[in-house]
Amino acid sequence: MIEFHWNTRKMSRNQLKIADYINKNLQQVLLSTEQEIAAAVEVSIASVSRFWRVAGYDNFKDFKHRIRAKLEVSPAQKMKNIMHKPEGEEIFQYPTLEVVIHHLHQTLTHGYRSNFLQAVKLLHRADRIYLFAPGPSAGLAALMQYRIARFGYDISLLEKGGSELLEDVLHMKKTDVVLLFGFIRLLPEAKVILNRGKKVGYRTILVTDQLVSDFTHQANVTLFASRGELSEFHSMVAPTFLVENLIVALGMENREANLLRLEELSDLRKQYAAELPR
Repeated sequence: MIEFHWNTRKMSRNQLKIADYINKNLQQVLLSTEQEIAAAVEVSIASVSRFWRVAGYDNFKDFKHRIRAKLEVSPAQKMKNIMHKPEGEEIFQYPTLEVVIHHLHQTLTHGYRSNFLQAVKLLHRADRIYLFAPGPSAGLAALMQYRIARFGYDISLLEKGGSELLEDVLHMKKTDVVLLFGFIRLLPEAKVILNRGKKVGYRTILVTDQLVSDFTHQANVTLFASRGELSEFHSMVAPTFLVENLIVALGMENREANLLRLEELSDLRKQYAAELPR
């Protein structure tokens, strides 16, 4: 959380209202225009434009740039926040059960069932499923690919970055689905995948920890998974919970055939136990 030190003595009544609104709605302000702020605070656009200099910024663009820079918290700082615990508390206790329950509750509260069911339907009907999972979400994609492939789905990871990604994007068809993980922000590769989907017609599913952002409506379906505030250590408990539910839901599609596949896998393991021990 950013603490503002406004010089309120220099502010007019309207400017005080603007400052108060920013304090209470910072994330929304960073995604707003001056016109939208003016409408929310019920002041003129001119009042909003004049506010930035009084507050110590060149303009609204300068305000956004400087605040976003402060919100960029390094991995080291996030780990320090965890390690800064009262003496006697063990580090392995994080995340506590209370934190885990909070993330799961947030995910269930803001995770619309209709979106989840739509995502399952798109994945089930896809000719091919692609997974784009940068950074910490790579493990989630590996789990998803491993489990879903058992059910006979054609699923692959998009592992190339930069312009090399286009080698895979080139082959994406209208009947395919791309599931992307976009935590905090979207990488340029993800933006290209979403943009290309609108042109070609393949469907996109975005898993994100952002409820309000400039990209949460760019995919055909958006699924929310809570990971904590920007300055916190980002837990992957809720995203894992979401992915495992997708896996189970897809397993329930063609349930009988999938059970037969799993039984066949068990038979193969027994048959080749000596050559390929587990």
